[in-house]
Amino acid sequence: MGRIRVGISGWNYPGWRRRFYPVGLPQRRELEYASQRLDSIEINGTFYALQRPESFGAWRDQTPDDFVFAVKGGRFITHMKRLADPETTLPNFFASGLLALGRKLGPVLWQLPPTLAYDPDRLEAFFRLLPRTTTTAAHLAEGHDDRLDGRAWTTTDKRRRIRHAVEVRHPSFRDPSFIELLRRHRIGLVIADAAGDWPALEDVTADFVYLRLHGAEELYASGYDAESLDAWAAKIRRWAAGEAPMSDRTVGTEGPRRDSGRDVFAYFDNDANVRAPVDAMELARRLAD
Repeated sequence: MGRIRVGISGWNYPGWRRRFYPVGLPQRRELEYASQRLDSIEINGTFYALQRPESFGAWRDQTPDDFVFAVKGGRFITHMKRLADPETTLPNFFASGLLALGRKLGPVLWQLPPTLAYDPDRLEAFFRLLPRTTTTAAHLAEGHDDRLDGRAWTTTDKRRRIRHAVEVRHPSFRDPSFIELLRRHRIGLVIADAAGDWPALEDVTADFVYLRLHGAEELYASGYDAESLDAWAAKIRRWAAGEAPMSDRTVGTEGPRRDSGRDVFAYFDNDANVRAPVDAMELARRLAD
């Protein structure tokens, strides 16, 4: 079996205070509190702006030793540049401090906009430049521009692997050639449950699986009932066991079975109404049984 991690997308939500976070808990301790109940969290602030190395260092130090962060790629890269010119955009992103997470750096998530259609040449060029190890990322980060002078982090304490996952939101990605492109580059396809708003694809394309649960019936708002959580837990167990089952949500050929299992990262993004942490803990409890 691979390692299964269940978490949430972000943690700094005012609406969670007094409901998920206890009364009187200082805001600066919210990450610490959440990380004691879940073993992974997506950092989504990196999507909106380049963060600073000291922030990554603080997040690293506030979480347990076995904790892992997924890091969301910047919207400047995915939404504004639409993956173009990665040789100029990726160095700044990786120089902003991701490597300061050390062994707590997990997958990097690249969320594509709903207006970006499947373009294999564009994706190929982007995938080729993605760093696959922390040493490669450190070398890439050294090419940052002068906006990061004096605030760049371009070193790593150890050579570690970096995984990448892509979340697509345009219907044109329902194409077998896209699945083969991901497999060729060992990129994980994000399996997204988004209340029918975006393509529901469940192809396994790498040696890990990345799952995002945005809401069962209403995007970002509705929760998951016991039956839904049981169904997702069953799928996760199969993926973690190394299976790549075919279904009406797979569009490519059957993925290879991996005898050593696959790691699975599952994140709840239904943050409205404080559903995300509740559902995440419920799913984690089912998977621990």
